[in-house]
Amino acid sequence: MDLGPAVTGSSVLEVQDLAYAYPDGHQALYGVNLQIARGERVALLGPNGAGKTTLVLHLNGILEAGHGSVRVAGTTVSRHTTAEVRRKVGLVFQDPDDQLFMPTVADDVAFGPANMGLRGPELAKRVALALDQVGMGEHASRPPHHLSFGQRRRVAVATVLAMQPEILVLDEPSSNLDPASRRELADILLGLDITVLMVTHDLPYALELCPRSVLLSDGVVVADGATTDVLGDEVLMGAHRLELPFGFDPRTTRRR
Repeated sequence: MDLGPAVTGSSVLEVQDLAYAYPDGHQALYGVNLQIARGERVALLGPNGAGKTTLVLHLNGILEAGHGSVRVAGTTVSRHTTAEVRRKVGLVFQDPDDQLFMPTVADDVAFGPANMGLRGPELAKRVALALDQVGMGEHASRPPHHLSFGQRRRVAVATVLAMQPEILVLDEPSSNLDPASRRELADILLGLDITVLMVTHDLPYALELCPRSVLLSDGVVVADGATTDVLGDEVLMGAHRLELPFGFDPRTTRRR
């Protein structure tokens, strides 16, 4: 079922007829088409094995399309444009410890921009801005492993924001967060002036943060529309093994 894309304005991401098979022969994507406009917040939903991770890994060149194409802010993703694309697509992993490896929080946030050649006051300004955006400025000199899990996730977001990407891609951003940390991260994400693609199984979080949802199942897009409509379609949800929390009604729940 296709609810119709909700794209308006200029596209910052264009996926066209994307297909991909892994070396073992497993076909993960079958002709995926997706457009995201600049400034949109979009949830990528789907059951395990739907192809969500495979799709995301194409966005910054970790995987190369077997068929079709991916364009990010006008640049076609290929082995020749990997460096440029990875500056435009910032990926925040599910486990922040996969991204934090330097002695201090500031060192972690500075790592990417420093590798781009930033130095001195310009680098310090970039780091301070990114940490302020996630409310972690006062922790700049602390070792990341001394922070709570929720704080580490916010620092992981800052390491990506410091690169000033065109698109922020988040893999299960609410996983393993306590309620307060979950709300704090939501406040941060809602306050960012950036295009967001959020891969999540947390359907209430998708409704809270993303006006639009794309449902991927068995390697194809089966629905693309307003999050309220996608989550409110009981037949669609049941057919693709997605379940809302008991008592949760997306049609009556207020979005922020």
